[in-house]
Amino acid sequence: MARRLLSLWFPRLASDTSRRRRPVEGAFALVLRAGNAEHLHCLNRAAEAKGLRQGMPLADARAICPELATRPADLPAQKLALEVLRRWAARYSPMIAIDGVDGLVADISGVAHLFGGEPDLRADLDARLARADLSAVSAIAGSRGAAYALVRHGGGVVPDGKLAAGIGHLPVSALRIDHATADGLARVGLPRIADLIDLPRAPLARRFGQGLVLRLDQALGIQAESVSAEPEPPHFGVRMTLPEPIGLQSDVMAGLARLLDRLCSKLALHHMGARRVLLELRRVDRGTVKVEIGLARPMRDASRIAALFAKGVDEVDAGFGIDCLRLSATLVEPMPPEQVGGGHAVKTEDALADLLSSVGNRLGFDRVLRMIPADSQIPEKSFSLVPAIYSTAEPAGPRKVAPRPITIFPPEFVSDVVGQRPGTPPARFRWRRMWFTTLRAQGPERITPEWWFDDPAWRSGLRDYWRVETQEGPRLWLFHTPQAPGWHVHGEFP
Repeated sequence: MARRLLSLWFPRLASDTSRRRRPVEGAFALVLRAGNAEHLHCLNRAAEAKGLRQGMPLADARAICPELATRPADLPAQKLALEVLRRWAARYSPMIAIDGVDGLVADISGVAHLFGGEPDLRADLDARLARADLSAVSAIAGSRGAAYALVRHGGGVVPDGKLAAGIGHLPVSALRIDHATADGLARVGLPRIADLIDLPRAPLARRFGQGLVLRLDQALGIQAESVSAEPEPPHFGVRMTLPEPIGLQSDVMAGLARLLDRLCSKLALHHMGARRVLLELRRVDRGTVKVEIGLARPMRDASRIAALFAKGVDEVDAGFGIDCLRLSATLVEPMPPEQVGGGHAVKTEDALADLLSSVGNRLGFDRVLRMIPADSQIPEKSFSLVPAIYSTAEPAGPRKVAPRPITIFPPEFVSDVVGQRPGTPPARFRWRRMWFTTLRAQGPERITPEWWFDDPAWRSGLRDYWRVETQEGPRLWLFHTPQAPGWHVHGEFP
């Protein structure tokens, strides 16, 4: 069977996609900043009719067409649109791949007869794209290079075995070579592909590089070129259609348990874990009720996930009954296999993850916080509060500073200092209207303020900290400021 390839080109993909979201009349272009200036990235037909071209500086384009409407180019949206078109075009071929930033290529060998032949296949494809208001050009040839060259010069069909004749009239730039090589060929009198076909390959390679010979042979079908379609990403979703409507919470949870077993098996097959799971319940009146949960870490344990759905399912209004359940993991993350029987540490970690998931679904995951160490000697800045679901607990590691109290509060002034000697904490002092007597003290630990931050609380300068054990019981964290003499309590040890 002769190999036949279909090439699709969308010359105005970015502008067409933008206009479909937000229609605009008249000359329109998307602009992209390059260096210190903005340039035209993609234009519609009206803008091209005004004499504007892709790559033109926006200032020049405004001088030619003052009424030009512009928007910033959205490259991720353009890429997504091409991926959507690739999936749509799969109706014409089981093997279809993205070709550049604005094209597709499909292997239609043995497929065209299902549409009545290659001309009818092209006609059906072009008509559907025209109804979708997308500018597109299509071409069919026996090689990928020939189809690529033809589609960017008007399109058409090259009969089987007629590659040289079908693309010979095209300029050499259609061979997917760089501009410098194309200009060099034109200067020596070889402007068309037909001028190269009969020339010896060795002199061409010596003069213009091996890349030109490779592209020429690929276009003529001498050098094979494959169509490598990327595999479809796995879809983590399952569904169940019921013969009779249900409405009891126990029945819904029983159906959910079956779906979770299937979903978790699919997740395990791909070594993935769910972070968000959506349950959709379709009622007999065609209404849909959704219950969504989040998970503190990737998970594929059906029983633990089901427990988080209990509250949401209990609040569902079943109406006249539910006849279909659909369960999908809307957010997944890699989850490599784990050794079974991890002991107490693993059970504790699982229990903590279940607690975070339960509390996060009730209060919001952004409100469940944990402390992690921060790189600062200043007590108030030695930790950070971050959402627990988006972070992992970090070990404190070896500390190079003295122990810190568990309770830290804004410095509180100590009054009525008695029995103070230079370089030691006071023998007696008054704090929070109570008298305290020093039994033992350790220190001092000198902490210098961070000079690169202007912190009003540390404008008094460096501090000498002491760990003081009092006769009355409290173990306090006191500091003394030499520049502005005075004692303060900054924290309390357990």
